[in-house]
Amino acid sequence: MSNQQRNFKSSLFLRGTQEEVLTVDEGVKRQILGFDDRIMMVRASFEENAVGYIHSHPHSQVVYVESGVFDFTIGEETQRLHAGDGTYIPPDVDHGAVWRAKGVFLELFIPSRGDFVAEKGDSKSLLLAWVGVGGRGGVVRLYEAEP
Repeated sequence: MSNQQRNFKSSLFLRGTQEEVLTVDEGVKRQILGFDDRIMMVRASFEENAVGYIHSHPHSQVVYVESGVFDFTIGEETQRLHAGDGTYIPPDVDHGAVWRAKGVFLELFIPSRGDFVAEKGDSKSLLLAWVGVGGRGGVVRLYEAEP
């Protein structure tokens, strides 16, 4: 295992009140709450009518709805989800959501979303990886970030 693989991990304890929250699109914020190269947990918050445009990625994803109401599409199926509901999204399957009420969900990705985090020297820079602003949709793409 290389040094880069060994160092691709978060702190053991992360405080939601202290970790950086990124605005990744209009009405959409993301906060990484733990990761290594195999797994990642993310807290995402959304304003009413925010849109998570249809996209896909090679990661398995599980979502737990902490609060709010949203219409979630996986493949060709759309269902309305509420607090306490969850989803499983297989790798490479198109998915997205429209928030009908302000809310929060927790996402678990396997393997880790390396495109959400870049390691440069000893510091980590979070990256915007949400593609689809303006309704264009698309796949997840890596953007450069300053260390």
